Amino acid sequence: MTQPYRILVTGSRDWPDMDRLYAVLATAVYQHLPAVIVHGACPNGADAQAAWWIRMHGKTLGVTEERHPANWRPGGQLDRAAGFRRNAEMVNLGADICHAFIHNGSRGATHTADLAEKAGIPVHRWTT
Repeated sequence: MTQPYRILVTGSRDWPDMDRLYAVLATAVYQHLPAVIVHGACPNGADAQAAWWIRMHGKTLGVTEERHPANWRPGGQLDRAAGFRRNAEMVNLGADICHAFIHNGSRGATHTADLAEKAGIPVHRWTT
């Protein structure tokens, strides 16, 4: 059986252009089925937009979702590095492509894109 094409999505919590994100996902998925979309499970911004797109189109197209929420409060204490660790985990699990949706120089999305590039994963950066 063919392994699904792994599409890593990273993006700003305030990514404003959902139409662009939806178009990028649709193009990537239609070119590479079966596919899995990997994201950080943030409740807003690019991650939330990717999750919505998967809910609307995933079952029909055979696209699955792999969510990686950051553990921001282990033991009740705020862990400011949790997002960066989660980003590294997503990259270390591997991807065929990384789409980074960066608004206002988002540190988290930029960090993930930089890690992906260092890991040899092709990265497409979309900025506003």
